[in-house]
Amino acid sequence: MKSEDTRNLFLAIALSVLVMAAWQYFYAGPLYQREHQSQTQANTAAPASGAAPSAAPGAPGASIPGAASPPGGPAPSVAGTVAEVLAASPRVTIDTPSIGGSIDLKGGKFDDIILKDYRETIDPKSPNIRLFSPPGAPDAYWAETGFVSTDAAKTPNLDTVWTADRQTLTVEQPVTLTWDNGAGLTFKRVISVDDKYMFTIADSVVNSGAAPATVQPFGLILRHGRPNVAGYSVLHEGFVGVIAGGDASQVAITLPVQEVTYAAIEKDTGRVRSFKGDGGWLGFTDKYWGSAVIPDQTAPIEARFSANGTVQPVDYQADFLGKEQTVAPGASFETKTRVFAGAKEVSTIDNYETNLGIKKFSLMIDWGWFWMITIPMFRLLDAIYKVVGNFGVAILIVTVLVKLAFFPLANRSYQSMAKMKKIQPKIAALKELYPDDRAKQQQEQMELFKREGVNPVAGCLPMVIQIPVFFALYKVIFITIEMRHAPFFGWIRDLSSPDPTNVFTLFGLVPWDPTALPAVGHFLHLGIWPLIMGVSMFFQMKMNPEPADPVQKTMFSWMPVIFTFMLGTFPAGLVIYWTWNNTLTVIQQYYIMTKAGVKVELWDNLFKLFARPQPKTPGV
Repeated sequence: MKSEDTRNLFLAIALSVLVMAAWQYFYAGPLYQREHQSQTQANTAAPASGAAPSAAPGAPGASIPGAASPPGGPAPSVAGTVAEVLAASPRVTIDTPSIGGSIDLKGGKFDDIILKDYRETIDPKSPNIRLFSPPGAPDAYWAETGFVSTDAAKTPNLDTVWTADRQTLTVEQPVTLTWDNGAGLTFKRVISVDDKYMFTIADSVVNSGAAPATVQPFGLILRHGRPNVAGYSVLHEGFVGVIAGGDASQVAITLPVQEVTYAAIEKDTGRVRSFKGDGGWLGFTDKYWGSAVIPDQTAPIEARFSANGTVQPVDYQADFLGKEQTVAPGASFETKTRVFAGAKEVSTIDNYETNLGIKKFSLMIDWGWFWMITIPMFRLLDAIYKVVGNFGVAILIVTVLVKLAFFPLANRSYQSMAKMKKIQPKIAALKELYPDDRAKQQQEQMELFKREGVNPVAGCLPMVIQIPVFFALYKVIFITIEMRHAPFFGWIRDLSSPDPTNVFTLFGLVPWDPTALPAVGHFLHLGIWPLIMGVSMFFQMKMNPEPADPVQKTMFSWMPVIFTFMLGTFPAGLVIYWTWNNTLTVIQQYYIMTKAGVKVELWDNLFKLFARPQPKTPGV
């Protein structure tokens, strides 16, 4: 095999592995997960999502670990729309620059949270994102804090109706809730909120009775029914938390952050995972939204992820229980808990970690194993965006900067490729000199490579070195809310979503949805930008001589087509990056090879592609 064919084979293998890995990682695996989840839910469909969650004593999803009984008692029996459930109980309105909604005075729950800055679609008239919904409503999702008791003392539960000192909670005006249990204990709850998504709850109890009382602080977030998740293995959605300095009672801690999917918790023995530690936080994470209960960062806690129920809708609960506190007659006890409910904005999350001392709260955002690349990539993109005002333009600029950073390595690679072409006559001479001794041929070739400073696999390096950058940028575009609904130019109004055009509908002229077709539908989303990307990759492939091996030649010919269809469902921002990167690569390679005095094969390859084959002379 010629040295050039060897180089091409290595490159073909690398590209093939990349294609298969990307297909499985980004598409086939997630598609299977979504289909399997849908099938499972269809087979286990039972009560409607508006049914009230169960709260049987001792049930894994209803009780706090170590407590004698569930913190809230029976769930409200109301079932209906969100508006109907909200109207059935007295409430304190929430009104801040970032969130709206209300707090239920019956139970003191945070069960009505709307995000004012975010809407469901790019249509400015579409509904705002609803994060929390009350028990009894579809997709119920709420947070609670307070005290539970391990003795006979009576503590507030879901049936407790609190008294509020004002009707509206604002950034400037906290709200104080009070409740007297009639047995010597008075509970007070002071709720404040910042201008973003963090509530601070100061729960206190005063013992005016004749006997001591034992209480334990708790916090929980409960989610009724498995939510719709993106289903991509590149993104974690489900339980999340950091139990600082602790070790798990049922699962070993291998990462600073605990990430458990909804499906995984249902497969666990007892459907529960328990942790111990000092401080930390725990809750749920969606693609762009998150929730967490955050105890005192120095207090020892027992924490848990759990699932209650064997068929959907299952109750998923993240909770913690603090240390027992004995409140003597005439004494009081106070604890402070925080509840986060909002958008996973990078700067907001980071500020909470820094300013409030919440341990590793930045891990609420799923930066992944390669965070050392992903986080700097985001910060670079965000910094450029703040200057140019367009994330798409920022992506183009970052691509140029990455190209400049890797230019020395790419330059050496392309120069090595150019040298390889120059020494082809010498390699051919070696084969003629040692026609029957392949070992001697290889030995002499390696010596020739050393003398000429040629690396036979150097042509693979430009492709290989951009894979981590490609993945980091994909992660940034896919997970960060800053990219959500970020426009580019023309028809691209959301860089985090696929190109909305489709060649199979003649770009909107034919009123049908080819992606709905069974079996092949997921292949039939092919927009303008993926097509442009395919053309740019085609030109990139044609920059080099065509492989002599027919199999390699076929593989190289189909590679742009495969990538075009693969990237059809990828975020438009990533496709734009890939297209721009290919274009810069062609320009860079053309410049380096021309400067090195090596013939650029692009024009000859294009001419061969479109030229008519010459008819063979009869008899020849």
